Amino acid sequence: MLAVCAVLSAGPAGCGPEGGHGGAAREPAESVGRLLDRTDEEGRRYREVDERSAPGVGVEVRPEAGGNWDVRLTVHRFRFSPPGTEPRAAPGRGVAHLLVDGRPVTRLRTPAYRLSADLVPHGTHHVTARLHADDDTVWATAGEPVQSTADITASPSEPPEPASTPAAPEGRNPGMAGGERGVGCCPAVRSTGRRASPDRRGQA
Repeated sequence: MLAVCAVLSAGPAGCGPEGGHGGAAREPAESVGRLLDRTDEEGRRYREVDERSAPGVGVEVRPEAGGNWDVRLTVHRFRFSPPGTEPRAAPGRGVAHLLVDGRPVTRLRTPAYRLSADLVPHGTHHVTARLHADDDTVWATAGEPVQSTADITASPSEPPEPASTPAAPEGRNPGMAGGERGVGCCPAVRSTGRRASPDRRGQA
């Protein structure tokens, strides 16, 4: 195997000395961004935040024994929310959705996951980690989702070598020589770059 590697949270409306909205009252709404009309593959709306405060994610995928894959995420300005968290957007918090070839696999609340070999048959696949707010909107910047993609290539299992029975010395039982089924692989390579659109894989 070869591995290459939100509904807006509305705070109370405070008033400034002139009877208008004060800057402190606007800050919570700005910190969780604004909703865009753009959505992901399953209709979840993008939540745009400024690039200077936007979260970031990187993904690394390494092959394991048995054809499984070890997925590790590296996040920046982002915290994973524990189970039971209130479903509303909060700055720099949420979950990561893991996708293989654009198909949802699981929702992550930790940076580590074991990807089953059943989900990555022989061939090249794209493993994507995408950050979501707790209300299930997609964190985005510059109109693109905050995500990172690693490309992996799963090799087929090699067929076993034919078994053979070597000639045995006189007085000794013959020994059996068999083949061993194996899977070739090489080290993973981390995804690199900045936040990516679905068409710019390998960026965070």
